Amino acid sequence: MDWNERYSEPGFTYGTEPNEFVAAVAGRIPPGRILSLAEGEGRNAVYLASRGYQVTGVDGSEVGLRKAQELAAERGVAITTIHADLSTFEIEAEQWDGIIASYCHLPSAIRAPLFRAAVRGLKTGGVFVLEAFSKEQLNYGTGGPQSPDMLMALDELKLELAGLDFVHAVTVERDVREGSKHTGLASVVQLFAVKR
Repeated sequence: MDWNERYSEPGFTYGTEPNEFVAAVAGRIPPGRILSLAEGEGRNAVYLASRGYQVTGVDGSEVGLRKAQELAAERGVAITTIHADLSTFEIEAEQWDGIIASYCHLPSAIRAPLFRAAVRGLKTGGVFVLEAFSKEQLNYGTGGPQSPDMLMALDELKLELAGLDFVHAVTVERDVREGSKHTGLASVVQLFAVKR
């Protein structure tokens, strides 16, 4: 997937409103610093910044991050963006009050070490928030990767995020309407986990 090409399309590929699950749990994230993995065009980072968080969004697409900064300026908030390949991005230990992974679909060989680093990157009491398509999403045809390895399963995620207390961990069917690429009934994994 060429994300620069996708984000070069007019408008915002996944809309400008935050992911519904991120918005639903935002009030439970401790005040402070949030890292958003695969932030894309900024919808979650800008929303969280509007709630008073210091947000850093990291993504492999320069085009997406430029649009994220434009959205932040339009909404009157400041966010930090980092252009980086998530396969080599280093998450500093115990620096973050929250880490967000909203539809951060990566091959498991990249995702597993990244998520282990995310656990180390959280401060005590920090939270990890994830919503992503489950492996069952292949049966829906309403968005997401076509590779089962890039889709998620709770049992795998719990291993990759070992060391966290899983407050909310479910696979659910829900209507996802986010821009032009996530449209319709989908099977998603939702996680809200705390580092104790």
